[in-house]
Amino acid sequence: MLEVENLEVVYEDVILVLKGVSLSVPDGSIVALLGANGAGKTTVLRAITGLLDVHRGDITKGSITFNGKSLKGMDAPGTVARGIAQVMEGRRVFAELTVEENLKVGGYSASRSKQAANLERVYSTFPILAGRRLQTAGLLSGGEQQMLAIGRALMAEPRLLLLDEPSLGLAPLIVEDIRNLIVEINRAGTSVLLVEQNANMALAIADHGYVLETGKIVMDRPAAELREDEDIKEFYLGLGAEGRVSFRDVKHYKRRKRWLS
Repeated sequence: MLEVENLEVVYEDVILVLKGVSLSVPDGSIVALLGANGAGKTTVLRAITGLLDVHRGDITKGSITFNGKSLKGMDAPGTVARGIAQVMEGRRVFAELTVEENLKVGGYSASRSKQAANLERVYSTFPILAGRRLQTAGLLSGGEQQMLAIGRALMAEPRLLLLDEPSLGLAPLIVEDIRNLIVEINRAGTSVLLVEQNANMALAIADHGYVLETGKIVMDRPAAELREDEDIKEFYLGLGAEGRVSFRDVKHYKRRKRWLS
């Protein structure tokens, strides 16, 4: 179980980004973290996976524990060893390497026999990657690259998978494929913390949801309740094309509602 308690993060000793964030991801669950660009969602993931230093960020308050052990101060390889893997926004595959070489990077610490077994497991989950194992990753479509990024993370056999905007920039049919894959991965025993702007997709598969605004958790409820909440419906589920959430102007819409009331 992942537990984040009263987390405060500052960038460059000046910019306060997270202001007392608390959330949890129980074993075997899917938890959605929703919010606008700049709300602090990616910073939450960086704090969990030990990547804050790269971005000149520091945890100034609070705690992060995974299965009862602190992650505070641990670097990225350390968190992977603990059983946590992250798929970053924008996929970030190694464009000049083949599909199989990308996957092997994800399982770099495993023995050859273990790596081979994990490769076959990933290929059975993503058959399209099996057919392209020798293809250069940079030539894959956006959806295929997202599958590759998720498959690479699964090579480390994580108990907790952190996904940062996995549906970003993908066509609706491909988003549906990614949604189904997340459910399949979860059913196979991996917990998921899903950072998304596509609230329709995220809340449809999540057990619990949090809404983050300007570094603070403003909603914390079961996903089914969030889907029925009138504010969520109006501001998050009712905006944007193809049912996709547009968080960019949420504050504007809230202000307008107050002015008209």
